[in-house]
Amino acid sequence: MVTSDGVDPFPAVESLRAALDDAGIVLEVLALPALDGLTDDQTRGATCVWHGGDRLTAETAIPLGEHMSPLSGVTSLLRWFPRACRTCVADRAHRGLLVHAPMCDLCADEAGQCPIGRGLYRLVREYRR
Repeated sequence: MVTSDGVDPFPAVESLRAALDDAGIVLEVLALPALDGLTDDQTRGATCVWHGGDRLTAETAIPLGEHMSPLSGVTSLLRWFPRACRTCVADRAHRGLLVHAPMCDLCADEAGQCPIGRGLYRLVREYRR
């Protein structure tokens, strides 16, 4: 989304979308927690899905997309829209990159060829600021 003056009011969201478009499984590498261990605020995106903490705002929240997950005692999947803070996204992407890259032939040959490595690197670069 771009405003009439050509400024993107949510550049972090667009960066995350681009990283996820590069590799749909990048989010799997970030490893969302199971719903059973989360607070109501974490499951509805009011606080960071990984550490809870302070309330997220439209400016500080990084939306992680729609997910369908099982919940104990419920026979169907629950639809939820987790959000995270910038620090957690960057830290998880960095750890994911450190685990993924040494085992990936594409990353070993040329990191830019691997969609997962490229997506993780993009998240680290964008959210470490």
